[in-house]
Amino acid sequence: MTTATTNAVTGPADVVHDVGDLRIEVIEHSAPQPHEAVVDIAYGGICGSDLHYWLHGAAGESILRAPLVLGHEVVGTVVQAAADGSGPAAGTNVAVHPATPGGTGVRYPEDRPNLSPGCTYLGSAARVPHTQGAFSRFSVLPARMLRRLPDGLELRVAALAEPASVAWHAIAQAGDLTGKRVLVIGSGPIGSLIVAVAKRAGAAEIIAVDMHEAPLKIATAVGATGTILATDTEAIAAVEADVVLESSGNHRGLASALRGAMRGGRVVMVGLLPTGDQPVPISLAITRELQLVGCFRFNDEIDDVLAALADGSLYVDPVVTHEFPFTQALEAFDLAKDPTKSGKVLISFRNE
Repeated sequence: MTTATTNAVTGPADVVHDVGDLRIEVIEHSAPQPHEAVVDIAYGGICGSDLHYWLHGAAGESILRAPLVLGHEVVGTVVQAAADGSGPAAGTNVAVHPATPGGTGVRYPEDRPNLSPGCTYLGSAARVPHTQGAFSRFSVLPARMLRRLPDGLELRVAALAEPASVAWHAIAQAGDLTGKRVLVIGSGPIGSLIVAVAKRAGAAEIIAVDMHEAPLKIATAVGATGTILATDTEAIAAVEADVVLESSGNHRGLASALRGAMRGGRVVMVGLLPTGDQPVPISLAITRELQLVGCFRFNDEIDDVLAALADGSLYVDPVVTHEFPFTQALEAFDLAKDPTKSGKVLISFRNE
């Protein structure tokens, strides 16, 4: 039986044990500390990192070494507030900011905690012991991670707040888009959310690129004014965009981004490329005086995202294409890995 009390917190969770080994099992969380709240999770969105742990046993250099509760894109309801009085009260619907910044002596700007080298993230195997995620019926979370949902914002819509915050941060890195021509390389969930945020930011043209037609239809539904198949490299080069946002996480996508930018344009690199050297035509960045800008996670943009979702100025509904009960997690993951059939796939933890 699922329970949440001031002592033990138990319930079903989606746990990856090894490559291809995803299990639904009852776990027991540690009792909440005074600064921690117990959240009844409503929805979790399957992210690319979740898929990588399941399919490959690693996400980049983060290697699975022990069972890991997946999930960092979650929303739910506080059922037990933090004992120290911090954070939302019981009964409050919340989104979760999954990061815990931390330093290791390496320098970084204090106002950009997303760059802190010791930062941990829910559902990550970057460190041992792993940072357990929140794909579980109940989750014990630091109260500082919780963001109260604005009145009227449904939990299902708010489930996109975390990935939409990544997109919001990317657009901030892009600069003022008012009246600009924008090219988005890679139109998966993050790419489509970038399109949606770019539209809200006042871009005049937004051209979306992908290998498949299905993601391009989603990108069009949230604001793209044109689409190009990734194989049409000549058409991409002819765009001459003021700003290009690369969200494919593939060196070919980055190469297309460099070619698709106008001379003097800006390229924001959102997709996480594999470690090591990448075969891209970097000379173009020199001869065309392109501005290459990195983009990693987000900071407090989630507050602006929640407000924009609530007032309707950020339209993201088409990005969610499927919803599964947690008892069908394996089917959900299997569908989420196929971009020709799905966008963002949600798992409902209150629907058995």
